[in-house]
Parts: sequence; structure tokens; C-alpha cells
Amino acid sequence: MVTAYDYSSAKYVDEAGVDTILVGDSVNMVVLGEDSTYSLTMDQTIHHCKAVKAGSNRAFVVGDMPFMSYQADVVEAVKNAGRLLKEGKVDAVKLEGGKRMVPQVQAIVNAGIPVLGHIGLTPQTLSQLGGYRIQGKTSADAITLYDDALALQEAGCFGVVLESVPETVATEISNRLEIPTIGIGAGAGCDGQVLVYHDLLGIFDDFTPRFVRRYANLKPIITDALQAYHADVEARAFPAEEHIYQMKDEEKSKFLSEINQHDIF
Repeated sequence: MVTAYDYSSAKYVDEAGVDTILVGDSVNMVVLGEDSTYSLTMDQTIHHCKAVKAGSNRAFVVGDMPFMSYQADVVEAVKNAGRLLKEGKVDAVKLEGGKRMVPQVQAIVNAGIPVLGHIGLTPQTLSQLGGYRIQGKTSADAITLYDDALALQEAGCFGVVLESVPETVATEISNRLEIPTIGIGAGAGCDGQVLVYHDLLGIFDDFTPRFVRRYANLKPIITDALQAYHADVEARAFPAEEHIYQMKDEEKSKFLSEINQHDIF
């Protein structure tokens, strides 16, 4: 799974053979420049989901339900999940939380909408968790995570994301669930992995979580290209002959003659 936010990125991910694209609420930070995911709206989410779906021909596309689009009310949760499918054109939705989200998961699934769960470090509850901290480090907390995973499975989730969880905990949960787990900072024992497109390609570097592996470092390449473009424009080296359109000689002569006559008047 790769988290991507636009048409072009989705095309690259899809063509690379990645199974699933997540349109994550992290778009609020990576693309929109906010310092958290909290302020992302449904309309913004739908906008990015449509773009990603347009770029994907074969990958399964999951839309992240933004903060307060599902927590407060079960009916509202179903309506907003439906909007992501109907307007955003995604194949499934993702929401954060364990046992306490069971009513929402059940209602959304009963409405015919596939749901991907998300437990461990849940960015929409950072204030409650005390920030970006590993979850499930004690035996008691790890058992709570396992119970949450089981509850999501029983509620009808087709899979669950495990974020920032000790590898032993994630592996044991993965081995005991009947549904697949997707890890991010949870070790190799999960059934799949997810990374953000901009992180794995080295485009976004405001911060780099421990669990990120950069498979490319595109920022300096992009910066060099932009600087070269800037220099060429200032030096009038771009556009060059191969980049411009010409008129036929007779039309060019006629145009120059006529425009000079206009200048007289």
C-alpha cells in the first residue's frame, strides 16, 4: 500500500503494481501545509480521492475519513462514508479507533461500504495519546490493541492498519487475525506495509519518522531542475528553437507589415 494524493502520483503507483492506494488524511500536512490532520474537510478529501481514482486503473483505492466525519454520530459516519464512495469514487474507506468505533464500522459495513480499520498510533487522537509515541509498549496496552483488532474484525473490517506498534505485538496480532494487517512502523510481521509516496521518494522532508525508508531522494533532483530552469529563463536560453512555433514566411511578413501600420495610427 502507498499513500498518494493526486492523479499523477496515483498513475505511477498503479503502474508500479502496488496493490492498494490510500488517500490519507496526511494530505493535510504533506500537500496542504498544515501541522496536523485535524482541519481536513470532507470536501477536500473527496477532491483528492477523485484525483487518485482517476489515475488508478487497477489498484484498490481507500479513502481516509477525516477527523470528525465519523466520530460523533453513526448516521453521519455512514453518510460521509457514502460520500467518499459516491463522490470520491473510492473502493473503501478507512477510519481510526478500536472498540469504540465498532458501532460506526458495523453501520458503514451494513450499508455495503468496505472498511479498513486503523489502530496503534492514530494521528486524529494525537492529543489524547500524548503526541507521536509508540503504542502497545506494555503487556496491558498490547492486549488492549489485540482486543481492538479483534473487535474491528468482528465488526466487519476487511483489514486493519497497525501504526507505530512494537514488532512482536504487531506480529502476534497479525498471526491471530483472519483479516490482513497493514503495518507502518510495526515490523515485517504484518501482512502488508504502507508508506507515504512523498516519504519513500524523498520529496517531503519536514520530518522523517523512524519507520520510513527512502527508496529515492528526489528533492535535490527536483531543486536542481528548477534552478536550471530559472537560470535558463533569465539567460534567455529557454525557450530555444525547438520549443517555439513559427508562422509561414508570407504570413509573418504580412503580420509585421500590418502591425507596423497599426503603430502609425
